[in-house]
Amino acid sequence: MTPEANTDRTQRALAALAVDAGGLKGLTFRARMGPARQAFETALRKLPGPQHRIHPAITDDQLFGGLNIAASLAEGRPVRDAGLADQPTMLTLTMAERTPSGLAARLAQLLDTDRGHALILLDEAASAEEGAPQALLDRLAFHIEPKEAATPVRLPAAADLDVARKRLPRVQIPDGALPMLVTLAARFGIHSLRAPSLALRTARALAALDAEMTVTDAQLQEAAELVYPSRATMMPTEAEDEDETPPETPEPDQANAPDTDRDQSLTDLPDDILVSAIAALLPPDILDRLAAKSTRPANAAGSGAGDRRRGNRRGRPLPSRPGHPSAQARIDPIATLRAAAPWQTLRRTGRNADRALVILPSDIRIKRFEDRSDRLLIFTVDASGSAAVARLAEAKGAVELMLAQAYARRDQVALLAFRGTGTDTLLPPTRSLVQAKRRLASLPGGGGTPLASGLMAAGDLAQLARGRGLTPMLVLLTDGRANIPLTGDPDRATANDDATRIAASLRAQGISGVLVDTSNRPTDTARTIAVALGARYLALPRADAHGISTAVTSALGA
Repeated sequence: MTPEANTDRTQRALAALAVDAGGLKGLTFRARMGPARQAFETALRKLPGPQHRIHPAITDDQLFGGLNIAASLAEGRPVRDAGLADQPTMLTLTMAERTPSGLAARLAQLLDTDRGHALILLDEAASAEEGAPQALLDRLAFHIEPKEAATPVRLPAAADLDVARKRLPRVQIPDGALPMLVTLAARFGIHSLRAPSLALRTARALAALDAEMTVTDAQLQEAAELVYPSRATMMPTEAEDEDETPPETPEPDQANAPDTDRDQSLTDLPDDILVSAIAALLPPDILDRLAAKSTRPANAAGSGAGDRRRGNRRGRPLPSRPGHPSAQARIDPIATLRAAAPWQTLRRTGRNADRALVILPSDIRIKRFEDRSDRLLIFTVDASGSAAVARLAEAKGAVELMLAQAYARRDQVALLAFRGTGTDTLLPPTRSLVQAKRRLASLPGGGGTPLASGLMAAGDLAQLARGRGLTPMLVLLTDGRANIPLTGDPDRATANDDATRIAASLRAQGISGVLVDTSNRPTDTARTIAVALGARYLALPRADAHGISTAVTSALGA
């Protein structure tokens, strides 16, 4: 599709939305910041009615309103703040790919109330695996993905839009329009009944824009082309030829059926016109997109980045600070009263003379807590042949001592060992010191040094730990002499490249730790891995288990 044709579809979609925003619910515009996005937002601001921009981090109080505690305390009576959803408005949600599931559910419920609200999703997802929540996409009429080239989006004049809105309730729908749209949706694998309903409302809005009092075939076709392509889940197949001729039916009386030509043309549209027209508008990578959606985890959040990390402990209290109460910020009553007490004599004047206590919004103090998430120490031990010949016994002793110290601090520990061609998880995250010692004692030595495999396994375990609210830290004991790459075939140069690349990836993820060079004669190989990993490098050529343990514990504490 040419940029001009794509712009025409965008203009018609925006014009239809301006005529029937409450019925069409809104649209999704998927593009990163650029000329096309700028042209769209410029046209969006010209739509009639109130508009508000919101963020995925918007609170329920801002969206739906709620009790204003500060004003209620000042007035001595309940005072409610109005929310953006109290009046029909068009909400523009930026960074829609990061919408949390809770906000998506509340916005979907708001759209289902049919109170005239509309929603514009500005989706900046970079891949097919990301995107706005499906619950919102299903409720919005249009999905627009512009081309690189951008042309200005022009809308009808405001007076023409007003006339079209007044004409909309009088626009008639042919009898065969809805069954035809439902049949067409089934041909493209669209199972939601919202799609035919939105297509029908789009056709009515387009008819009102074209000064038509009855929806025409061209408007039905255009509506289907605007609504169906983004929802298609399969390519249409050719209809099977019928061997048997349909039975002849008596011709109706011409006086009693003046509109049979129109009805007959509507029933012919799916097979003759609309299927090929919509198929031409389907994205060329539709099969890849469907595959990406099917492989996305069911419990994945709407966006794929920016989630808050939740600690698994409440934490110790910090001094209260002035602020506004909300669902995430609770009032500290004692601190609030302490802040208001010195001013009571001055405040008991005028209408406040009879009040026992006068609290102003500036007196409110909010509770604060320090997040004290548990720490997970991921011990990744080199059990290869070179390490076994050199210092594997001392490394085992040092790990055992550090495990005991971690147990005393109530840290969780995990134990990984890499040797041969892969990595074994000898101990998943636990606080069981007895089990950790037993697994460590049975750690064999010998084989190649798959350092890249060990780093990758440690990174995967660290990501799982963060999902559980833990703070992962890596303790890597190795001589740094990698000789087995991720492919499993012996190749020292490739193995060093793989290890350095994965170490840099772990550093980008913010995983901190310590690398202990366990070789008798330290070289620059292990130091290079430590630099790429962003970890503290400890070369302890002559230290015993106690020396290694003390140095690592000091480094982790620092």
